[in-house]
Amino acid sequence: MPERMLVMGAWLRARAENVLAFMLFGMFAVFLLQILFRYVLNLAIGWTHEVSVALWIWVVLFGSAFVVRESEEIRFDFFWAGASNRARRIMTLIFALALVVAFGVSLPAVIDYVMFMKVEKTAYLKIRFDYLYSIYIVFAVAMIVRYIWLGWQAIFGTAPEAFDPTKASSGV
Repeated sequence: MPERMLVMGAWLRARAENVLAFMLFGMFAVFLLQILFRYVLNLAIGWTHEVSVALWIWVVLFGSAFVVRESEEIRFDFFWAGASNRARRIMTLIFALALVVAFGVSLPAVIDYVMFMKVEKTAYLKIRFDYLYSIYIVFAVAMIVRYIWLGWQAIFGTAPEAFDPTKASSGV
């Protein structure tokens, strides 16, 4: 891959991490605000719960689409770690094909459903559900692209790395 694309990809990934961190901070701030209002001021407010849930949905799906690396995803390490390079390539290809087909087949129905949800709004903030759940469409498309790339690499590239427990870290 050209150096310029790698640099741009690294920059975009860093910005996605910034967005994710901002969403997590927002969720934490709203959570603290909810505690303050409920237990200090003795006032129940519902919009903070709504914001927390909405941000959680976006954190999980946005993070999975743009921040979590393929090597950080959950695997059955029992099979993966003991497999040869060829077996890991075959497993990657099988699962890439399965996920691309599953997400691809479901995508039109998902888009229709999300568009249909414009008739519903959240209880407190009146956020349209199609806006709230639009991140799932982004997530599904990102997963399709990611697994097409992983399948391509499994066919023409190198085998994905075997898990090495001595190199496991907390992501830092």
